[in-house]
Amino acid sequence: MNRNDTPGRLPVMAPRTEQAAVRRLVPMTVAQLDRILVVETTAYEFPWTRGNFIDSLHAGYLARVLLGERDALLGYFVAMPGPAEMHLLNITVAPAHQGQGHAWYMLDALVDAARAEGALQLWLEVRQGNRRAREVYERYGFENVGVRRRYYPAAGGTREDAIVMSLAL
Repeated sequence: MNRNDTPGRLPVMAPRTEQAAVRRLVPMTVAQLDRILVVETTAYEFPWTRGNFIDSLHAGYLARVLLGERDALLGYFVAMPGPAEMHLLNITVAPAHQGQGHAWYMLDALVDAARAEGALQLWLEVRQGNRRAREVYERYGFENVGVRRRYYPAAGGTREDAIVMSLAL
């Protein structure tokens, strides 16, 4: 069951480009990490490291790469399964491909995978200052459930709060 079948949820945005129509999710592999790290370091001031991705893969976390036309790297996500829940650790759309519905597409796939594993709840943290991501999550149906103080590294050696969000599955 995907989001379109869930009563009370907004419909998924239709693809806005031809590239969106040919996208596909594939399992993330170590061989893809060079390309993933280019996107990660372009998208974030404080990116995940190669070690973060390798540790996630070795732990068996759910990790998928979104490819488009000619295998263009559109985005990726990493999620950690737990007892009756899934925790989204990283979801990234390549900056050049943002605003085309790719985040929604990956969230739909993540929700389907989480449900298939018996998860009842999907969790995530998002930087308090990341308004765009917070709006996507809220429109998708996530609810703000708390704050993790000083969770993320920030400029000048400071720390930024994380908003904890949850989606009932």
